[in-house]
Amino acid sequence: MLEAAAGYRIKITGIVQGVGFRPHVYRLATEYGLKGWVLNASTGVYIEVEGDEDKVEAFTRRLVDDPPPLAMIRSCSIENIGFQGFKEFTIHASTEESAKTAMISPDIAICEDCKREVRDPADRRYGYPFTNCTNCGPRFTIIKDVPYDRAQTTMADFPMCPECRQEYENPLHRRFHAQPNACPVCGPHATLLDNKGQVLDNPTVEILKAGYIVAVKGLGGFHLAAAARNKTAVKALRVRKRRDAKPFAVMARDLKTAHQYAWISPAEESWLSSPQAPIVILTSRQHPELDMNLIHPGLNTLGVMLPYTPLHYLLFDDDLDLLIMTSANISDEPLITTNEEALNKLAAIADYFLIHNRDIYNPCDDSVMKVSKNHTPHYFRRARGFVPLGIPIPERPQSVLAVGGEMKNTFCITRAGEAFLSQHWGDLNHYLNYKNFLNGIERFQKMLDVRPQIIAHDLHLDYQSTRWAKEQKGLKKIAVQHHHAHMAAVMAENALAGETLGLICDGTGWGTDGAVWGCEILQGDYRSFERRGHLHYLPLPGGDVTAQKPYRMAMVYLIAALGESRARKAAAKYLPELKDEESDLLLNRLAGGKEIMTSSCGRLFDAVGALLNVCAVNRYEGQAAIELEAAAGLKADGYYNYDIVREQGMWIMNPLPMWPALLADMEKDLPMKAIAYRFHQTVIRMFLETLRRVRDDTGLNRVVLSGGVFHNDIISSGLLEFLEASGFEVYYHQQVPPGDGGIALGQAVIASEVID
Repeated sequence: MLEAAAGYRIKITGIVQGVGFRPHVYRLATEYGLKGWVLNASTGVYIEVEGDEDKVEAFTRRLVDDPPPLAMIRSCSIENIGFQGFKEFTIHASTEESAKTAMISPDIAICEDCKREVRDPADRRYGYPFTNCTNCGPRFTIIKDVPYDRAQTTMADFPMCPECRQEYENPLHRRFHAQPNACPVCGPHATLLDNKGQVLDNPTVEILKAGYIVAVKGLGGFHLAAAARNKTAVKALRVRKRRDAKPFAVMARDLKTAHQYAWISPAEESWLSSPQAPIVILTSRQHPELDMNLIHPGLNTLGVMLPYTPLHYLLFDDDLDLLIMTSANISDEPLITTNEEALNKLAAIADYFLIHNRDIYNPCDDSVMKVSKNHTPHYFRRARGFVPLGIPIPERPQSVLAVGGEMKNTFCITRAGEAFLSQHWGDLNHYLNYKNFLNGIERFQKMLDVRPQIIAHDLHLDYQSTRWAKEQKGLKKIAVQHHHAHMAAVMAENALAGETLGLICDGTGWGTDGAVWGCEILQGDYRSFERRGHLHYLPLPGGDVTAQKPYRMAMVYLIAALGESRARKAAAKYLPELKDEESDLLLNRLAGGKEIMTSSCGRLFDAVGALLNVCAVNRYEGQAAIELEAAAGLKADGYYNYDIVREQGMWIMNPLPMWPALLADMEKDLPMKAIAYRFHQTVIRMFLETLRRVRDDTGLNRVVLSGGVFHNDIISSGLLEFLEASGFEVYYHQQVPPGDGGIALGQAVIASEVID
């Protein structure tokens, strides 16, 4: 029990800055009649409080049990410091300490109070696109350093007017110490330009309704916006952006509108309306006024988000309810964040530019997720709204920088008992993405006030991230096998210790035997692993060329399953993209016997997708596999044959026996949707049976699932159901993507465990 008439120092860590924590403390202290003070520091929030014993107890309990909605408390410590005789409760100015351990809040979607102000003609912020308060607005994208104060953000150039200052200094106002607080008098302003840079007075919403494409500067970068129901505008956007297949995301005016275009469950509705406001992948209603072949070709899903800034909110009216809202970047380049770059690079794409004069310091793309059939969050891209939230990991004395992979890159920095994943950087083979990756590392180190002593990187020597890591001087370097990193990432976010089994299925990972791995069953922990099984090896002629052209991989599988003569006949009928010259080249390369071998599950999906005429050429990463899942829309009994054989102590999953039966179904004109479904069931059964055999060998009953193949909901949910029915304990991703966007977490935890 706390002593009567004594004073206490309380330290609270976590996300407690920029989320209204100090005014919350002030209001609680006032409610209980307590005296003392509260302040922000680089290591958290400090409170000194004194008063009656029972009131101090109740106050402390409320701090932990009833924090502000956006706060996330990691720890709370209480120290008796003696009664000092404070006369009132005050909020002190922030202090900067030598150690910076405060967590930075992600950007937060516009709250309902701010929405009402923006739409209220009587409010002084009516129509103001930068309205925010303590409960919403920019955080990570504008912050330069901690503690989170205006002077350390890109709002430093906008001194508050007297009215905003009064709100900011009033502990009982919802804008108390809201660092981006602003109004039309003193804050940033938006400007509409044509593509020659001339200022216009036209309402942007009217420009959009007229069918024009507008480049819109948002929180973490520019978007390209167009009226989604205007087929001419959407087609023009596809042509100008040279994006002929990858689906577009849409922004709906409100939740009611979103329901008109997609089927939305209560859980999906909750995520759409959440403070994170991600793009949520939903089942499309195939609305007659939307051209599905333009918006999401080959798919039955629609990526939907709601307006998450007042600027976005003001792009809609009663007549305009749905916008294409896609990241404004060129090809595989990074997000565009500055007005000058937008006007320069997007002049051939956008008709108009809605810019503003608040700088974006930390570029951050929209997060993309879905609610799985298991009713859990499943991330495709973890970025805005979630970065830079830390993920709890075992505490270790040395900090690790894990630099991730080549595609869908993120890096990870550990500090004490947390791992901080960066935003999505994309393909590091592009110089500008690589440059942003390097800038991001420096900025995270500054924000976290940490200089890692260890660098973890992938085994692949040609990855840009690996090359950079190996060039760093004076740091210990640890190479981590790609699939071991996948496995460790699932283990880390599920707080697993000890040995487990891992089924890791993706497109590409450099193996310890010199082959390209991509469907592996591992046994291990954070420190080491053994390979217990894998998909049957096949040659990968041309490497990345074959990964981009699924019809080539289909031919490789046909040759392996049927022999050259029958393969040529099948290819002539079902693979029109494979011309005789390329077919001869493939056969010559295969006959040479010098091609790199692969166990890639992604290439298996490519091959089947091409044979079924779902997707012959990947115009974006994973297209064939994504569209094959969408095509599996007709449930059919049974599954195809496969073999599981033991070779040199390793279980080999061989799908070659499947191909004659699959071709027979095609010859019988069984609907393609049914064949695609049977293929998925074949993969599930093959995985299940192999894992049972590995369990018999090892006695291990826990299995983790990771790799980009587990973005496929048919595979992930179907396999989970079968595994649990067979008595397995199954763990999967719910905090980071199962693809390469999550491997930096695994690399970091492995390196933390194996250091001397």
